[in-house]
Order: sequence, then C-alpha cells, then structure tokens
Amino acid sequence: MPTPSAKSIKAFFNKNGYYVARGLFKPAEVKVLEREFDHIVDQNVRMKDAPNKGWGGTAVERLKAGETTLLHTHQVHYYSAKWLEAFQHKRFLDIAEAILGPDIVLHHSKLFQKPAEKGAPFPTHQDWSYFPSVKDSLIAAVVHMSEATDEMGCIRVYPGSHKLGRKENTNGQGFSEFMEKNYPLEGGKVIAAKPGDVLFFHYFTVHGSKPNRSQKLRKTVLAQLYAGDDRIENGHDHINSKLVLRGWSSVATQAYCH
Repeated sequence: MPTPSAKSIKAFFNKNGYYVARGLFKPAEVKVLEREFDHIVDQNVRMKDAPNKGWGGTAVERLKAGETTLLHTHQVHYYSAKWLEAFQHKRFLDIAEAILGPDIVLHHSKLFQKPAEKGAPFPTHQDWSYFPSVKDSLIAAVVHMSEATDEMGCIRVYPGSHKLGRKENTNGQGFSEFMEKNYPLEGGKVIAAKPGDVLFFHYFTVHGSKPNRSQKLRKTVLAQLYAGDDRIENGHDHINSKLVLRGWSSVATQAYCH
C-alpha cells in the first residue's frame, strides 16, 4: 500500500478531525517501547505513586460500568529516553507535521493501562477545556502498545465533531445533556488498533471509550502536541512541557520558558 501524502492526510484530518497512521511504529520498535512502558508501570506500582482507579464524575456514573480501574501517569518522556525518541521519530513527526505544520511542540504525554475485565471507561468528551490553546491547534496522538478492540475499550470518535469548536461542559466529568443526546458513547466510530498504530485527533473531536471487558491488558501512550506559533492560554496550570520536537517555537521568550 502506498504511503499517504501529507496533503491527503491533512485533507482527511480537516474533514474528520482524526487520522489513524497504521503500523507507524514497527514491531521491533514496539517491542522496545512496550518494555519501557512496562518498566514505567512497574516503577509506579512499586513506589505506589500512580493513580490506579477509574475516572470519577456524574457522566462516568451514568455509564453504569461498575467498579473499574485504570493505571495512568503523566510525562512518559520524563521516565524514558526511548519514549522521547519515539516522539521525535521521523515517521511520527511527519504525520504530525502534515496536520500541524512544520513547527511542533510537545505539551505533555501520558500512559494509560486498562486492566483486563475491569478497565475504566471514559464518557464522550472534548479535551480542549483541560488545556485550551490560543489558536486551538492542539491535537492528541495515541500510540498503541497492544491490540485495542471494542471489547478492550478502544477509543471511539465522532468523525467531523471537531467542527463543533469549543462547547462548554464537554470535559466528560459532569453530566452533559448535549453530549448524551447528540454524542452517546455507543454511537461513536470504533477505532480498533494494532500495536504500533497511532491515532491522531483534534482536541475538539468528541471521543470516549468503553470498559475493557476482555481478558487482555490495553496499553496506550498519549502525546498532546500543538503548533509552534500557538501557546496555552494564561491561567491554566496543566503540565506543559513546551518541548519543541520539530522546527521552532515563535512564541518562546525568557518569561515563557520559566
């Protein structure tokens, strides 16, 4: 199969609000990254320093998923040089550049491990309110370290929903009549994935995931990226690496870097 052009990737993303890069990381690369993933999990479990519980809030309660858990930790690239190399990989950044342009900044990264049988779901939501950027360029890139099926609680998206722009009360924490009526979790497009696949989506794109009811762990690492001419709005204290992965940050100043 021919490699999609940057133009076709951008066109698909602009229309749908997401793009799946199949097999972006090769099996040998996935093997190394999964080893690092497991090391991060083991280290946090040993030190009892990573949340291992399901998401909270009324929107989660309405899913009636029962008692579920999820292990997650921020800043994977703080733990592992191999993961930083993954975010700097040419194939990874070529897709990001097709979407964002030549200047790419890492906002943060996060590890998610959904345990077998009781992996936590997350209601349909938008990401923007957690770390709104001035130009709304921010995207997510979900790197799959394991298979992800609907039974395993893979991500579901609503194609084209990024055109909603900023909708209030859509962060998936509290109940939203708008989300439940128009974007129920059951109606989202299932994005099944293999190890090495990477799902890119805009932070306006409505997405969520069902519980992991399978006998398998679901392992993903998420990187949030934004354009080099963008910045996070003042007053938001979410972790922000401000790490230029490719190109240049045209908003950086001495004050910005502190």
